Parts: sequence; C-alpha cells; structure tokens
Amino acid sequence: MSFFKIVLLVVITIVMFSFINHYQDNNNNDYYAPINTKILAFGDSLTYGSGVDTNESYPSQLADLLQITVINAGVSGEESTEGLERLPRVLQQDKPQIIVICEGGNDILRNRDLKKTKKNIAKMIQLAQKQKVFVILVGVPKLDILTVSTASFYFDLAKQYNVPLVDNALQTALNDNSLKLDDGHPNGKGYRILSRKIADIVTNQYINPNM
Repeated sequence: MSFFKIVLLVVITIVMFSFINHYQDNNNNDYYAPINTKILAFGDSLTYGSGVDTNESYPSQLADLLQITVINAGVSGEESTEGLERLPRVLQQDKPQIIVICEGGNDILRNRDLKKTKKNIAKMIQLAQKQKVFVILVGVPKLDILTVSTASFYFDLAKQYNVPLVDNALQTALNDNSLKLDDGHPNGKGYRILSRKIADIVTNQYINPNM
C-alpha cells in the first residue's frame, strides 16, 4: 500500500470517528418530553451557570436534549431562605409544568444551619406540589474529609415528598477535575451529566397531566 493511500485511510478514519462522536453527543432520541412542556430550573449559581458560557449551563443543555422550553431562574449567591422568598413569584410568573430545585449549595458553603436549609427546601417542594407542578430535586454535595458527597437531607426530602432525586450528578462532577471549574462548580461537561440525569427523569417519570 502506497504512502498516499495510508495517509488517506488515516484521514478517513479520523473523520468517521469525529462524525460518530458528534452524532452521539447530539443525538437526543433517548429523551422526550410532551409538547409544550415548560421546565423551571430554580436555584443558585449551579443553575445560573456561573463561569461557563450560557449554552453550557445545565438549563440550556437540558432544553437542547428535550427540545422544550427551560427557564433559567438561577441567582448566583442565593441561599435557600432567599430562594424560598422568591419562589412564589417565579411560579406565578412562569407557570411551569415541571420545576427542578437545586438549592442549598451556598447554605452548605457558608456553614448555615442545614436543618433550616432542609425546612426551606421542603417548603419549596410544598409550594410547587400545591400548584400541581412536578418536582425534581437536585442533591448538592458537601465536603467530607477526602471527597464531596451529596448532603443526606436531600435523600430525606425526596423520600418524604415522593419526588425524584438527582443524587449523584453534581457529586460526580465535583469529584473529577476534568468535570469542574472549581470545588463548587462543574464545567460544561459536568453540567452535561446533570442535564442528562434530569432529562432521563423527565422522559421516564413525568406524566403530562393534560393527556
């Protein structure tokens, strides 16, 4: 085989692999949401997407996966007390069918009383469920001795209110240097993990109440 043919074969192989990877990254056929479903992504900087491009935040990636409207209602620096105060207004304004609650990160970071944090998030869930909004809860990690792991109260809340919990996406991202910007925020690849976990829950557990 001539040198030219070898080079051509290598180039073709590289192009084919690039196409396959691109297709796999952008093929959203595994995910589905009923038409006209609106998701409210509610939380702090983890929702807002601090430090990444807008299209790399998890709400933007989730919208791309499900091909529906996802409202980014993240406020950087917000604590759960502030989120609880803000939520009724946002629910009234946006009227979503689904809400993703990702609160408590700044409470953990600033060593707030996590019993109060748990109560605040519980009230958020109650507010949403009272308005027949499907709730998805995202567990936020706290720093242990050597690693970060999801704070235990998120599991308690998920069980108490019978809501699906994304318990390990942020934990996975924040334990891997290739998936995070810093010790408290994922990068675009890390947010991709979170968006896929949420999209999977929407696809498999959300039932359109209008069907």
